[in-house]
Amino acid sequence: MSPFLDLPPLSAAEFAAIEDQVAALLHTSADVIVTQGEALLPLEAAIRGAAHPGSTALNIVTGPYGQTFGNWLRSCGVEVVDLAVPFDSAVSAQQVADALAAHPAVDFVSLVHAEAATGNTNPVAGIAAVVREHGALLMLDAVASVAAEPLLTDEWGVDLCVIGGQKAMGGPAGVSAVSVSGRAWERIAANPAAPRRSYLSLLDWKERWTDAGRTVLPHAPAQLEMLALGACLDRITADGLPAVIARHRAASAATRAGVRALGTLTPFVPEDAHAAPVATTLRTPDGLPATDLAAAVLRLDPALPVQPGGGTLAASMLRINHYGPAASLATVHACLTALATATNAGAAPALAAADAAWTATVRA
Repeated sequence: MSPFLDLPPLSAAEFAAIEDQVAALLHTSADVIVTQGEALLPLEAAIRGAAHPGSTALNIVTGPYGQTFGNWLRSCGVEVVDLAVPFDSAVSAQQVADALAAHPAVDFVSLVHAEAATGNTNPVAGIAAVVREHGALLMLDAVASVAAEPLLTDEWGVDLCVIGGQKAMGGPAGVSAVSVSGRAWERIAANPAAPRRSYLSLLDWKERWTDAGRTVLPHAPAQLEMLALGACLDRITADGLPAVIARHRAASAATRAGVRALGTLTPFVPEDAHAAPVATTLRTPDGLPATDLAAAVLRLDPALPVQPGGGTLAASMLRINHYGPAASLATVHACLTALATATNAGAAPALAAADAAWTATVRA
């Protein structure tokens, strides 16, 4: 008998309880909607709901997802101001403040917290304060940051916060969630172009589920994914969110220290303060394509969370994912050992540096 078949139906009360667990994780009292799909679903739903035709949006681009948001905003008839910074750095609150001052009509801001694809992270608290002072709505992609670094949705003033379970949460990829502030609901309700009778309609969810008391599900839920989401939330609660965050920070610090000790590769994001805790990206030296190095590492151990960068970065950037179960010293050791072998470097100094960085970070 398969454990995945013939399960009892997931009740509305169980579904609502999982939403409440997500709200606690996000430190929010706002409405939380758990969506039955990968996180691109609520990200697009948030933009298409809140982006009014003819309005002006500031789209902060620190990686590939920022580029995607800009495309969606333009397709909604929005005038888009792109604030782009190099993918090996973070955007500052002052840069955002300057952009808003130069474009006073901006009433919507889109931002990615952490970019796993490029290995950088942005200072959301300071940016959110600037956005709120300007009076604009803030949408945050926290898919790669949730459970890996602090995420204080209400305290920071994030209006639309989107998460997925597949990275630091260590959960499923096929279910995601968005928290929606009161200001965001007002803006979505006032948008004549907001999706209705659509899978992208947050308003449909609000009317048929949230405002209806969350007693009758409007459709059959993705039961296995919901159960997995509940399980990973339970595990985070049992471990303690501060401990989960500390483990991700330690994995990042240990990987970066070990790579520097190897001497054959360098961090793609040079400043530690700008480095995301979920993935470390590395520059490969001239003459060593990242695709070739990734292939060599995976020949040594196909299970290692190593891959070349995407798109134009495939030739020069290697990515080490250390999120969820992979946020462990054992994973860091395995990746460093394989990199040392593949680049003909000594592993011992790298492992010692990683151990020291791990211990220092966990104790901090």
